[in-house]
Amino acid sequence: MSAEEKVLASLTDEELAAAAPDDPDAMDLLLHRYKDAVRSKAQLYFMMGGDRDDIIQEGMTGLFKAARSYDPSRGASFKTYADVCINRHIINAIKLAGRKKYSPLNTAYSLDRPVSEEDPGQTLGETLAAGIESNPEAAAILQEMTGLIMAPGSRLFSPFEKQVLKGLLEGRNYRQIAEDLGRAPKAVDNAIQRIRKKLGAFFGD
Repeated sequence: MSAEEKVLASLTDEELAAAAPDDPDAMDLLLHRYKDAVRSKAQLYFMMGGDRDDIIQEGMTGLFKAARSYDPSRGASFKTYADVCINRHIINAIKLAGRKKYSPLNTAYSLDRPVSEEDPGQTLGETLAAGIESNPEAAAILQEMTGLIMAPGSRLFSPFEKQVLKGLLEGRNYRQIAEDLGRAPKAVDNAIQRIRKKLGAFFGD
């Protein structure tokens, strides 16, 4: 390792980000440091018409943009800022890739939108958390949403979360799902909360 490489290796992520826009070596080292983090994030997503390498590439593009636009005066660490940029870039790419095949999702459903005009106080997120057995309209919307992210190859949800979500979409509440799966109600409730957060992240809420 040369003296210059040793100096770069000793820099913090924030220092590398400050140098990266004008120093290709600093940029390369920063991208290398976060390469594994991007790969880990890519495992959570499925892109219609693409493969895992496409998602990784989108994540690396988000990381590159983070390195060029990072502003330490805003108070966030580079890692925090990079996480936001990577996730946002991947999610935007997935939305774009899914638009042609899933045209009803062109205006991505928000979990905070009302289920219907007749019941503006009931949101999709609240319905998902409470159980959708009494709301067929919410069930139809959520079926459509999850059709995109539960397609073969998707790793957004764990096997257990997929079982829980399947039960919700079939009209069961969390206690019934717990009984069907032989799990504690608390475990199912926790899974529902994770599902809600992942759906929110996926659709950009």
